[in-house]
Amino acid sequence: RRALIMSGEAAPTPPGPPAAEEKPLSWRALVLTGHGGYDKIKLQVKTRARQPPPLREGELLVRVKACGLNFAELIGKQGLYELLPPPPVTLGMEGSGVVEAVGDGVLDRKVGDRVIMLDRSGMWQEVVVVSANRTFPMPEQMSFEEGAAIPINYLTAYMMLFEMANVRPGKSVLIHMAAGGVGIAVTQLCQTLPDVTVFGTASASKHETIAQGGVTHPIDYRTKDYVEEIRKISPKGMDIVFDPLGGSDTQKGFSLLKPLGTLIVFGAANCVTGQKKNLFAIAKTWYNQLSLNTLKLMQANKSVGGFHLGYLTDELIGRAMFKLLELYGQGKIKPRIDSCYHFEEVTDAMRRMHERQNIGKVILLPERKPEDTKSNSNVEPVENGEKTEAAIDEKEEKATEEVKAEV
Repeated sequence: RRALIMSGEAAPTPPGPPAAEEKPLSWRALVLTGHGGYDKIKLQVKTRARQPPPLREGELLVRVKACGLNFAELIGKQGLYELLPPPPVTLGMEGSGVVEAVGDGVLDRKVGDRVIMLDRSGMWQEVVVVSANRTFPMPEQMSFEEGAAIPINYLTAYMMLFEMANVRPGKSVLIHMAAGGVGIAVTQLCQTLPDVTVFGTASASKHETIAQGGVTHPIDYRTKDYVEEIRKISPKGMDIVFDPLGGSDTQKGFSLLKPLGTLIVFGAANCVTGQKKNLFAIAKTWYNQLSLNTLKLMQANKSVGGFHLGYLTDELIGRAMFKLLELYGQGKIKPRIDSCYHFEEVTDAMRRMHERQNIGKVILLPERKPEDTKSNSNVEPVENGEKTEAAIDEKEEKATEEVKAEV
């Protein structure tokens, strides 16, 4: 060794310990494999060779703890949600979890932070890469289930109420599907102002619960004509009507408005009547939609607006989200969790919402069902990898196993 040094030659480096073999990253995801019924949603186990995955500037890697189920997923699996990429695609618009890695340029998030997150798709998986500006810090007292229940429903309710309809003390509000996520959010937010009267349609079995939650006048839409019932209580009509139904119900909502009243349309639930696409229901809803011209609007002294959260900018969403988190911290809003289902039970979760059995938010949990950890007998191989909009490093992603969601 001394001779080598004197001669100017480099001494050989002593061999070091062998490099540890890099453990591949694997995660489970609920993937829409085609348009149709519940059977088109598959629980897949994916792997990638490198861990952790590379993050682009401004991105986070989040371990998902809870996900929200929304009506958009019900219509998305039927091919009726225009913002959902074509199958195969990982579903899910909202979730909550813990930051596991931080990309360059992210200054306000760190590993270990609990965050709420939202996107147009991709949240129904165990780990997700998401833009940091679409995440929000969770209050310390908030559960992961509550965190996953807030974004879509409460942003929709808050922005319709305060940004579009400009609700004020003393006004009257009609919300359909009052026992659903948006309905409960609207009801709670109305209570942040004095003397706001809430009319809510729901099946009779849910009336006691929504009345306790703040609905002044619950109305059974299944056995009664809700227009007639509202006219009996408020002959002059409504100041604000929120319509998630579409078709003839939009016409009824417009007719219920007082002069200077506002109708906000934010859905077309009447198009969905079963597991699969119903062309007759779609055509009927389209045929019966409200048709207006500006002269008629002017003469009626009414206003009509449309709301779609998916087309709003991150700036507008962020501003409203921080206001909602402030209201949560003050105890003025609190999501009502109807039920929680593991990924394996996604069919049961979607059926519960589709049949309108829920009162509040339906949550999906990525963690395995305890009884499923003992056996992998229901694992089947996947022949081809799939691309999903929110998958981790799409080019290198490889689906290796598929678990059929239990019915």
